[in-house]
Amino acid sequence: MKTTISRRTAVAALAAAVLAGTATPAMATPTGQDRPELRKAMQAFVDAGFTGIQLRVRDQQGDWAASAGVRKLGAAAKPPTDGSFWTGSVIKTFTATMVLQLVAEGRIELDSPAADYLPGYGLDERITVRMLLRHTSGIFNYTGEYKPDGTIDEPGIPANGDGWVPHRFKSYEPEELVRLALSKGPRFEPGTQWNYSNTNYTVALLMIEKVTGHSYATELKRRITGPLGLRGTLAAGNRTTALPGPHAHGYYQYKDKVIDLSHQNMSLLTGAGDLISTTQDLTTFFSALNGGKLLPAKLLAEMRTAIPTSIPEQDYGLGIWAQDLGPGCGTVYQHNGSPPHGYGALMYSSPDGSKTLTASVTWLDSATRGPAKDFLTLVDALVKQEFCGTRAGSADQSEPPGQARPDGPGSGL
Repeated sequence: MKTTISRRTAVAALAAAVLAGTATPAMATPTGQDRPELRKAMQAFVDAGFTGIQLRVRDQQGDWAASAGVRKLGAAAKPPTDGSFWTGSVIKTFTATMVLQLVAEGRIELDSPAADYLPGYGLDERITVRMLLRHTSGIFNYTGEYKPDGTIDEPGIPANGDGWVPHRFKSYEPEELVRLALSKGPRFEPGTQWNYSNTNYTVALLMIEKVTGHSYATELKRRITGPLGLRGTLAAGNRTTALPGPHAHGYYQYKDKVIDLSHQNMSLLTGAGDLISTTQDLTTFFSALNGGKLLPAKLLAEMRTAIPTSIPEQDYGLGIWAQDLGPGCGTVYQHNGSPPHGYGALMYSSPDGSKTLTASVTWLDSATRGPAKDFLTLVDALVKQEFCGTRAGSADQSEPPGQARPDGPGSGL
C-alpha cells in the first residue's frame, strides 16, 4: 500500500508543527527526575525542522524518557516515548553480538576464513570473520560506495534518494545481495584498509544461519530478544512491514508527493539495517552488552578493540563504534543508524553500561536533505549534554563540514 500526503498539506503541516514547537515545546510527559537541559537539546531538533524526537537516558539519576515535536504531519499528538521505529545500522551491533556468542561456543573462530563457514560464494580465503565485523574485508558495499564528501564513487543498489523510493517495497534475498557485491570485485586487499560496507553484515547473517541451521530471526530471539525480554525488537527480514504499535512517522518528499515511510520493505539491508526496536529495548540491550551480560569479558574486549576509521575521533571495533567525546568526557561506545530516509536512531553507552542514551528522530526528508544537514551537530550537542554535562547547543560538530558519516541520516544504513 502506498501512503501519500499532498505536498502542500504536508509542508503546511510541517511549518505549523515547527512554529508550534518553537513557541511551546511539544513534550510528552517524562518519567524520572526532570532534565531541563536535555529538554532543551531535544527542542533544538524540532526548532531545526525535525518533526519529532523520542529520547531515553539511564544514569545515576535514574531513568528518564520524553519526546518533542509531533508524531505525524497534520496532527497535534506528540511522539510516543517508547514507540517503535526503524533503527538502520544499529542492527550491526546485534549481528556482531550473535557472531561473538558463536565464537564463545567454539562454533566460529574470529581469525578463521569466513569462507570456511559459508562455502559456495567464492569469498576470498584471506577474509576472516574478524574482518567482516570490522569492515576491513574489502568487499564492495552493495548499496554503493561513497566518497568522503558523500558523493557516489561507484553505484550499487540505490538505498536512498529518488532512485530508492519507487523500489521501497521490493523484496531482496540476502544471497543475491552478497553475490552482487562479490561480482563487483574487491575494493582493496583484505585487512589492509577500513571501509564501511553493508555487505559484511549480510554475509555475517548468512554465516549465522549456516552455522546454527536456523533463521536469523530465530537466533535473534533465542540469543538476545528472548533472554532480555525485548518485546518491541524484531528483524523485518524479507517482507513488507508496517511499524507495529504506537510510532512516529518519517517522510520523504518525492516529486509532488510526501510519502510516509513507516511502511516499507527493508530486505535490501538484511542483517545490516532492517531492525525495528524501541528506546526501552535498545537501552536494555546496550546496557546488558556493555555490562558484560551477553558476552564473556574476553570477547567483549575483542568487540571493543577498535581501529581508526575515516571519521575523526571515531574508531570501529566489531560491530561497535568507540567515540572520543573530548576532554572531560572520555570514550563512549555507540552505533547509530538511519534507514533510507526519515528516521534516525541513536544508541550510546558508557564503558560499563551504567549510563545510556537511546533515541529516535523523525523528519521530512528530500533530495535536498532538508533538516538532515543539521543532524550531526544536534546529535553531538545532545550526547555531550548527557555524557559530558555540556550546555545543549554549545558543542561543535563531531565531524568536519562535508565529512560524510557512513551511518548518518538518509545513508540507507
